[in-house]
Parts: sequence; C-alpha cells; structure tokens
Amino acid sequence: MGTYANIDILKSKKTRVSTKLLIDVPLVVAVVMLLFLGMLALYSASWNYAYQQYDNGGYIVLRQVLWIAIGLVMATFVAFLDYHVLEHFALAIILSTCLLLFIVLLIPSNIQGATRTIFKGSIQPSELAKLSILIFLSYWLSYKQEVLESLTLGLIPVLGMIFIIAFLILIQPDLSAAITVVALGMIMFVIAGGNKRHIFMMVVIGALAFAVGYFLFSKVSTRINDYFGGLKDPGLASYHIQRSTEAILRGGWIGVGIGKGVVKLTGLPVAWTDSIFSVILEETGVLGGTVFIVLYLVILWRGYVISAQAPDVFGKLLAAGISIWIGLEAFMNIGVLVNVLPFAGNALPFVSSGGSSMILSLTGIGILISISRISAIINLKNERTTPDAIVDLRGWDRGWRISSLGRNPRKR
Repeated sequence: MGTYANIDILKSKKTRVSTKLLIDVPLVVAVVMLLFLGMLALYSASWNYAYQQYDNGGYIVLRQVLWIAIGLVMATFVAFLDYHVLEHFALAIILSTCLLLFIVLLIPSNIQGATRTIFKGSIQPSELAKLSILIFLSYWLSYKQEVLESLTLGLIPVLGMIFIIAFLILIQPDLSAAITVVALGMIMFVIAGGNKRHIFMMVVIGALAFAVGYFLFSKVSTRINDYFGGLKDPGLASYHIQRSTEAILRGGWIGVGIGKGVVKLTGLPVAWTDSIFSVILEETGVLGGTVFIVLYLVILWRGYVISAQAPDVFGKLLAAGISIWIGLEAFMNIGVLVNVLPFAGNALPFVSSGGSSMILSLTGIGILISISRISAIINLKNERTTPDAIVDLRGWDRGWRISSLGRNPRKR
C-alpha cells in the first residue's frame, strides 16, 4: 500500500506553506459558472412547482443552496488534503457503499416506484457508488498493474466488484445509475491498460447483460422501444421526450427568454431535475445550451491535463475517472433529452436539483484540485513550471507556470 504522503517535499513545512493555495483556475471557473447558471435555470424550472407544493416559489432553489454549501465545504476540505489518503480508505469506502446499497433495499422510501434513498431521502447511495467505484478501481488498478494481463487476478476481481455494485443498484431499481457504474468501470479498466482480449470480454458480457435486462425488465424494454420508435416517428417517442422536443423546438437558436418558457408549466416531467436542460434550451436556445456544453468540456480538458501531470498511477486514474464521470453524466442527460440516447435518469452535474449528486460532484472536483495541487508542488520543488492554469493566489506578479504533459507516471 502506498504511503500517506509519499512525496518527500510535503515534509517541508516551508514548501507546504508556500504552495498550499495553488488551484486550477479554469476548472474552478467552469464549476462556479455552472453553479451560477444552474441556479438561474433551476429557479426558472422549479418556481411554479415549488409554489404549488410548498407555497414558496424559491423553496427548491433555497434547498439547492444548502446542498451547494455542503458540497463546497466538502470540496474545500478534500482539495487541501493529500489525495493519497483515499488509497488507505478505498476498500472501506467501497464496502460501506455496498452496505448502504443493501440497506436502501430494506427501507420503504419510494421515488416513482423505486427504493433509492435513506434517511428520508437525504442520501442516495447509487450516487455515492459512482464516486466510490472510481476511488476503489483507481486504487486496485494502480497497485495491480502487474496482474492486469491475468484473467483470474486482473479481470475477474474488477468485473466482480463492478457487477456487485451495479446489481445492488439495478434491483432498487435504478437502471441509469447501474449503467453508469458499469460504463465507468469498463472505462477505468481500459485507461489502466487492461488486456485487449479482456476488454473485449467485458464488452461482450456487458452486451449480454443488457440483452438479458431487455427481456427480464419491462422498464428496460419500454425505454428501448420508445427510443427506436421515436427515431422512426417523433410521435411514437415517450411522452417525456415529446415534451422535451417541444421545448427545444420552441427555443430555436436564441431561446424565448429566461423565465419565459411554457413547456415546464404544461407537462414537462421533472423540469427541475432530469429535464432541466430542456428548460435551458427553450429559454436560451442552442446558444445557451452550447455555453453549458463548453463548460463541461472545460472540466474534461482540465481533468485530462491533471491526469497527465499526476505524480503517480493512482492520481492519473482517479483524475481521469472523475472528469470522465462528470462528462458522462452530462452527455447521458443531454443525449436523452435530444433523443440521441434511450431514456435514462442521470442528473445534469452542478445544475439539476438534488443533494447527493451535487455534494458528490463537488467532492469529485475537490479531489481533482488536490491532485492538481500535489502535481504543482512537485513541479515547483523540482524547479519546473506548473500548468498555465495553476495560479499561486499569494502573488499574481509571479506569472503563470506551465508544465509539460508528457511526464511518465511514477512507477510503484
């Protein structure tokens, strides 16, 4: 197991003080902009429902402010920790997540016929599972690189953990979260350099599992049939997608104006959660939707840079996994609403209403910042330059520091 802080320079108090405020500016700016624009979209999408249900048009937005505050505290706390701490707790985190996923099956907290939350809806373990599987696989794959070519020691343990988590989520049932966990697990195995034959086996097993799900679960077959029906004839798409399409068409290129959308008032399902991007497209058009997409691409870009510059394999895998997770969630949410993908219930990161998604997404950003900071500290100690996006907040006159992306991962 790796050391708590296996970077010698962290033992220097002087170095710690002089570098502890390093942050990745484009990453932080992109997230802050998503939070701000998301709050505007959320108020517009939710005020009518909130007024009818709670006699307070700002109720959902105020609750979202609370989740954001908690998430920012978590992100700040994690950002100024050494991310190697997560290596020590990776197994405990994944086992605790499995326990929560099991407990949620015993508690009658129903959301549209599904049991997904505990503590009166405050915690959704399926969201925690996404970050947990990334932490665990980053730990496992970084320390087991020498056995990745092995079927019994490489592929089977990875597949086992992925499918245990996915199965516990699926029987809630939460199909979209289960698919997300499986997709992230496969992507992590590929990034880690898994055997090509094993990767092919994973794809085949995943396809077979999907086929079985199609025939065993009516919810799966209905979504797939609605999707292909909608491709042939928009009138055959699900009601949700028909209303989403109506909102998109009304918005056009520049939108009808913020707060002036009507589809959210006339039957667009869950406009403040899964369908919020449809509200954004109706009110701000393709132009406004593009702004959100660009911000997600910035997060992916910074995640790639942070991963490339991470000082060890664990950091590289974790940074890549977290940024891909956020990008995948956004892609699935947007893809569904524009009828590019079959219907799924993924939240739009940093925008959709929801405590678990918001807190865990911001925690993931905090981990990215932690990895970025450690990389910057090493570059400074080695008298190298840091990424052009890394700024020491103690003094703007020092200029921006740029480092190479071509550094090889540190071998364990």
